[in-house]
This record gives sequence, C-alpha cells and structure tokens, in this order.
Amino acid sequence: MKLLITVISLLAVSSVVSADIYKRVGPDGRVYYTDRPEKGLNYKLIIRTPPKTYQRDLKFMSSNKLKYDDLIAKAAEKHQIDPKLLHAVIQAESAYNPKAISSAGAVGLMQLMPDTARRYGVSDRYDPEQNLDGGTRYLKDLLAMFNSNLKLAVAGYNAGEGAVMKYNYTVPPYRETQDYVQHVLRLYGKS
Repeated sequence: MKLLITVISLLAVSSVVSADIYKRVGPDGRVYYTDRPEKGLNYKLIIRTPPKTYQRDLKFMSSNKLKYDDLIAKAAEKHQIDPKLLHAVIQAESAYNPKAISSAGAVGLMQLMPDTARRYGVSDRYDPEQNLDGGTRYLKDLLAMFNSNLKLAVAGYNAGEGAVMKYNYTVPPYRETQDYVQHVLRLYGKS
C-alpha cells in the first residue's frame, strides 16, 4: 500500500509526467494504473495532465487577459454571447495563451480541436481572432442546441455535444467534464 501511495504521489507531482493517468479495479480486486487505457476495461481518469504550456500560461494570464480583452469583447458582441462567459471558458481552457496545446490536440485561446475548427471555418487555430470567432460560434450553437442551459452548453464544449446527448441531455458522467463545468461556472460566477 505504501508503494502504491508513493507511486501515485510521484505521478501527481512529477513535472516529467506528460500523460493522463487512468485506474481500474480488476475482478480479483487488484488495482491497475496506466496512461493508455484499453477499451472495454472500465478505466477511469484519475489524474489529468494540464496542457504542456499551462504553468507558463498561469504566470502570464493577467497580461494576456488584458491583451485579448478587446478581441473577446468584439467576438462576444458579434455573436451575442456574454463576454464574461467567454472569459470563463478561455481562462479554463488556455489561461489566455493563444499558443496553448492540450494533450488531446486542442489549440489556442479556446482550445479548438481540428474538426471543430474546420466546422467553423478556422484555418489557423493559433490565430487569436480566428480561434475566438470559431470558439464563440461553437459556444453559441451549443447554447442554442441545449435551450440556453449553461451547464449543458459548457459540458458540450468540453466533451462534445454528442456526449451530452448520449447521456440524455445531462452533464456526462466523466469526472473531467463534471469538474470542468463547475470550474467554468465558478469563473463565470454562476455556480
């Protein structure tokens, strides 16, 4: 047991760990940890690795927030979205770093995945203006899709609208998504 606690502690604080950590309990009661869960074995995410640039982003968050404030206000007005909501999503997603890259391959201020970027005509996910426009349009579409239900729209932004629909229009039972929704709503002031 001490070895297990030591391993988990080292994984949680190590700066060289660059993958999410998953856990499952086998039929015999043994506990297994991996960074590459096999399908069908009911692994659960227990440690999420922040984007590669996250610690650096936090250091520059205040100045970056001011730097992009006008651009965010412009996107919010253009797409009729509360700028405070955009700020909450951007802070949670990238800490205002236009060069942020997640372990899943999401990029930019609003952490657009390649398919989402294509869907909204974003040709350069690193371009702050394009990224904000595409991310804002996606968030607006999610709000419309889920009848202005903020929790579901934010959950859809994190896990995809398909996941929200799959779980009967509720926040999917993924720890990451549930934590993300609460985090964004706290930042937005609506929790």
